[in-house]
Amino acid sequence: MNYWLVKSEPSAYSWDDFVKDGGTRWDGVRNYQARNNLIAMKKGDPVLYYHSGALPEVVGTAKVAKGSYQDPTTDDERWVAVDLAPVKPLKRPVALGEIKKEKRLKDISLTKQGRLSVMPVTKEEYDVILGMGSG
Repeated sequence: MNYWLVKSEPSAYSWDDFVKDGGTRWDGVRNYQARNNLIAMKKGDPVLYYHSGALPEVVGTAKVAKGSYQDPTTDDERWVAVDLAPVKPLKRPVALGEIKKEKRLKDISLTKQGRLSVMPVTKEEYDVILGMGSG
């Protein structure tokens, strides 16, 4: 099992939108490294849902509902999508500033590759963030 973090601008697709919809197709990714991460996602993998933009923070957990398949938003076979389903919101969002200060998260991809929209996290990083967001 792998662990992931996906980013979305709340003005484009917020956690509340995601929950209201009951899930979504994660498509439109046009970065090769993020695409490779989508390809590696397997059904059941846990996902952290991160709001990027003005108030960057992890707001909830999700899971991969369907592994990678051809992205229907393009005819270009190089690009893929996955389906994600919400699991639960964090009791307290975990801000990027807190993540940067937490020593156990010093190597998290979020702070090393800030512009990447789909990235792996380790189980330890995932668990630390869940602990921070548990209230």
